[in-house]
Amino acid sequence: MSETHFQCGLEAVLAILGGKWKPLIVYHLAGGPKRTGQLRRLITNVSEKMLIQHLKELTDDGVLRRIDFQKVPPHVEYELTEFGRSLAQLLAPLCEWGTHHNAEVARIVQNRDHGTKVA
Repeated sequence: MSETHFQCGLEAVLAILGGKWKPLIVYHLAGGPKRTGQLRRLITNVSEKMLIQHLKELTDDGVLRRIDFQKVPPHVEYELTEFGRSLAQLLAPLCEWGTHHNAEVARIVQNRDHGTKVA
């Protein structure tokens, strides 16, 4: 088995958090454990299939812990591991940047969707 080498630390982060929904999952779990349904309500527009797939990948990667309460009906929660909490701390500055530049980013996305360039 060959050793993976990243050219920079951001590549390592993206190897774990790559994808549209994973950062949002980690962000929302920073506030404490959540059930799948709670995450689905917090992360709008994510499909059930994609949410489950990302939860499984993040669990397999050691970012999340899946807690099965062995009840009927099923009761499963997800929480961040220590590794996941360290990753969640990195998302806070990104969230602040997004909040600060919200209007500008919204304009960029709208222009991109309409095929116009940002001035």
